[in-house]
Amino acid sequence: MSTQTEADAIVRNHMLWAFGAGLMPLPLLDIAAVTAIQMDLVQQLARHYNVDYSTATGKTFVSALAGSTLAKIGASMVKAIPGLGSIIGGVSMAVLSGASTYAVGEVMIKQLAKGGDFLTLDLDWAKDAYNQAYERGKEVLKQTQVQEEKSRDVFEALEKLGALRDQGVITEADFEAQKQKLLGTL
Repeated sequence: MSTQTEADAIVRNHMLWAFGAGLMPLPLLDIAAVTAIQMDLVQQLARHYNVDYSTATGKTFVSALAGSTLAKIGASMVKAIPGLGSIIGGVSMAVLSGASTYAVGEVMIKQLAKGGDFLTLDLDWAKDAYNQAYERGKEVLKQTQVQEEKSRDVFEALEKLGALRDQGVITEADFEAQKQKLLGTL
């Protein structure tokens, strides 16, 4: 696996974890969880690119890029409203968290892949890159959700086909042919 592919996988995993953490029903705890996930992301990417890392440097990096915590706190605090507040706040916080984590990772990859480190970071460039990557992150999340729904639908269809095969309604050959068609749609 290439260095870029491995780095992309690290970002994708952390993006999904942050999305899940954003769904936590407790206000402010979700922010702490997402921050911890972003710190782990930065640490893993630094290790991946063999760049010195310290917790203080990582915190500074994450804070400088994703420092617009007012929006996070607002989405998080909406969860405190009984009833719909937890649903609306959870969804907004999940998207915000996933997209922000994606953006932190993308900026980090660009900085480290070009031989940079934490000390040589151009903060103006990083903030612009973060904002662009944040918007792409929202799209990546949408695509990921669509792919997961599609995978779930294929799995459910395979289960139904398996039941039909087990009941003798279709043959093993029919099952295999339909299975290949379904798997080809993924």
